[in-house]
Amino acid sequence: MSKTISPIIEVEELIKIHQLENLVIVDASNETSYKEKHLKGALFVNLNTQLSNIKEDVSVGGRHPLPTIKQFSKTLKTLGINEKSQIVIYDDKNGANSAARFWWMLRAIGHDKVQVLNGGIQEAERKGFPINSELVEAKKTASYNFVDYKLPQATIFEVENCSQDKNYIVVDVREEERYLGIKEPLDLVAGHIPGAVNIPFSTNLDLNGLFKTSKELKNKYQTVFQNIESDHIIVHCGSGVTACHTLLAIAYAGLDIPKLYVGSWSEWSRNNKKIATINTNF
Repeated sequence: MSKTISPIIEVEELIKIHQLENLVIVDASNETSYKEKHLKGALFVNLNTQLSNIKEDVSVGGRHPLPTIKQFSKTLKTLGINEKSQIVIYDDKNGANSAARFWWMLRAIGHDKVQVLNGGIQEAERKGFPINSELVEAKKTASYNFVDYKLPQATIFEVENCSQDKNYIVVDVREEERYLGIKEPLDLVAGHIPGAVNIPFSTNLDLNGLFKTSKELKNKYQTVFQNIESDHIIVHCGSGVTACHTLLAIAYAGLDIPKLYVGSWSEWSRNNKKIATINTNF
């Protein structure tokens, strides 16, 4: 497959290739769901223990900081993934649980042959992809060696410096009620980063829970971004996970991938930074 591989794969396409020798299918939902049922041959990856390096102090890096390179390399070896692997990731939340996060991490280390399954396990089951609860063993492989995460990231300091600069855009992908400060089910303080615009990740999907077409997504994000370059666009969520859903949608639209603020609201809201709500004038 070429490096222009689409970041989204349809169930029908996966059915055609699911017996390829170098294909690795990964379930990124949650362990309970995985044990109950998963796509035939799928391995499980854990957001908290394998796709994050969770620390006791959430104010440093947020709720789901990225794992170290050494930790991530170990995870890939555990999953039998190497430089030649063709990877398809899915979850049970239309890519928003952890599938898009794993996709971003793999793209960030330079792995191009990785796709997220459109519609996740629900769509796969609906279209007749084999489902079972059988234990799956990863193929043995050598370590996957890479140096760093190469996709652009923003720090809390960069976000603070440019959040209200007209030459930058900070995108908050959380649902509107969290953005407005009406409710906050996960973090300590409700509200949003002053100057951030709200584009809920759910708006990347159609009424059936599938990604909108690449053309629709391109029109949507170009309308928001106008002439601002991708290195002046920062995307965040609550803890750096669902933000990747929007980065995936942007990549699917054929646009350059903006910066990810991994710490996101979980870090920002714990560092005495300015906070805006529906009742704030700014």
